[in-house]
Amino acid sequence: MKTPEEILKAWLQAVNNGDIECVMALYAENAVLIPTFSNRLLNDTGKIRNYFESLNAREELSVALHEKTVTVQAISTSISALCGIYCWRFAVEHELLSFEARFSFVLDLALNNPIIQHHSSQIPRTL
Repeated sequence: MKTPEEILKAWLQAVNNGDIECVMALYAENAVLIPTFSNRLLNDTGKIRNYFESLNAREELSVALHEKTVTVQAISTSISALCGIYCWRFAVEHELLSFEARFSFVLDLALNNPIIQHHSSQIPRTL
């Protein structure tokens, strides 16, 4: 069993390395992803894989964690929720853009593929 922080670190590293297999190895077979850059709820591994493959095709893709924003909540001995803010970066028409997003993960630490739910949404402009 890993800690929620270790799982988040592994996810960030896999995304930043463009390692789709490592990303997918973190998601449970019945995981749900509500992604940052899609208006669809992705509820099977094929859809989740397609999303990350499309995202990975972006030039200069990276995601950086705002570490001070991370909060972990133990729900039970093996279930944890983890949330915070990260910043996606990638090039659009050769211009590097940044997208601040809030995220939450629900993790089952007893599973080899611990991510059972992941929600991410761009932070809206405030009034």
